[in-house]
Amino acid sequence: MSRYDRCGLFAPLLLLLLSAAADARAAERPNVLFLAVDDLRPEMTCLGAEKMVTPNLDRLAERGVRFERAYCNIAVCGASRASLMKGLRPTPTRFTSYLTWAEKDAPDVPSLPMVFKQGGYHTASNGKVYHHRGDDAEAWCQPSWRPDKSSIWWALEENRKLAADRKLAAGGNARGPAYEEADEPDAVYPDHLICDKTLGDLRLLAQQDKPFFLACGFYRPHLPFVAPKKYWDLYPAGSAVLPGNMFFPRGLPQAFNYTWGELRAYDGIPRQGPVSDETARQLIRGYRACVSLVDAQVGRLLDELERLGVADRTIIVLWGDHGWQLGEHGFWCKHTNFEVASRAPLLIAAPGVRGGRVCRRIVEYVDIYPTLCDLAGLPKPEHLQGRSLRGLLADVDAEHKQAVITRHGGGDAVRTQRYRYMEIRARGGRGKLQGVGLFDLEKDPQENQNVAEHAEYAEIRQRLKSLLDAARGAWNAE
Repeated sequence: MSRYDRCGLFAPLLLLLLSAAADARAAERPNVLFLAVDDLRPEMTCLGAEKMVTPNLDRLAERGVRFERAYCNIAVCGASRASLMKGLRPTPTRFTSYLTWAEKDAPDVPSLPMVFKQGGYHTASNGKVYHHRGDDAEAWCQPSWRPDKSSIWWALEENRKLAADRKLAAGGNARGPAYEEADEPDAVYPDHLICDKTLGDLRLLAQQDKPFFLACGFYRPHLPFVAPKKYWDLYPAGSAVLPGNMFFPRGLPQAFNYTWGELRAYDGIPRQGPVSDETARQLIRGYRACVSLVDAQVGRLLDELERLGVADRTIIVLWGDHGWQLGEHGFWCKHTNFEVASRAPLLIAAPGVRGGRVCRRIVEYVDIYPTLCDLAGLPKPEHLQGRSLRGLLADVDAEHKQAVITRHGGGDAVRTQRYRYMEIRARGGRGKLQGVGLFDLEKDPQENQNVAEHAEYAEIRQRLKSLLDAARGAWNAE
């Protein structure tokens, strides 16, 4: 038999053995439960919000590391999610709005779930993971799933009718009430349905020989603040304290002002000017009730991982796509580069990672993609712009990076351990400079006083401007 014939005879067997070996290596890898929460700021007890009732988020934090200074790279949902999933920073021309499609803005690089799929994982997506359900469809081993859209908003029929009437009378942007307290069971709300679907997938995937990357995205606490009465009861009427800085930062150019149009589309919210104090308190209560609703769903998932016996070999990552302003500086919603809009929760638990620890280093969301590749033993694509957090998971005080970059619209900002430097420009960040802000977060953690023009900060301002210019130069060079 010739050498060629021998190869022809044994090649199929060799391929079969190689495939079996690859499957065996994949089976040894950890699972991933990837939890996204819409509009979630660090509003949980484990991150210092003592008025919150979040026992399950706190339980997850005790399993792993909580990052106290984690920042999204852009404070709007579609763009933030696309940036995280592609491992690329937003620019004035990429990942710019809530309508962003990751596959359209960055079609030539693999996404995070695609790398896991190519690495032998079963990948699945339930709820709001990307902004668009059909985005990055090839990265999932099964069609992305979401509940019927009619269940996303109000539970009470009178509020659904009000919303329909307003939409008919005023057009697509007019919506029903901004919050709703209904004496209804969890099962009528979309996040409970998303959790049900994810629990079902967990039970099936835990029986397979290959590991899974299971993404689960919850809608709340996104507007409208709709949650069962039992969660509202956790935050009694009169308990909400308004922020002490419901005023625009002193000395900051008006170019940074923000009209929070997203909230103004809802019934009972003025088209101009501030909301009443009573409405503000109800909005805060509603937001917190929605966080506790999501907390309950997270608890159901943690319980099921334990029951199935896969908790100890599953990486769990929980992140909010950005922060959310609850009246600070007179603002509501996100869409700015201030601390409250750009800082978001990040909790990571993983096999071999000691739990119950806090990391106070500056990290950003483009760091999540390379981190998961490292934890799962998958090769990192060359395009990634973040830095793996694996070193911080081992030692929360390890060196990581000196600054993170955030942007939205015409605004760009650099955030270091002590300072935030902000610029705002015309033409979505590509035009003439319209204003500069600098905040000393050690002396002024609420960002109430712009010190950009103070002589004693001149050197710091120039150094931070150089960092931002370098980031802008990198965008232009792509």
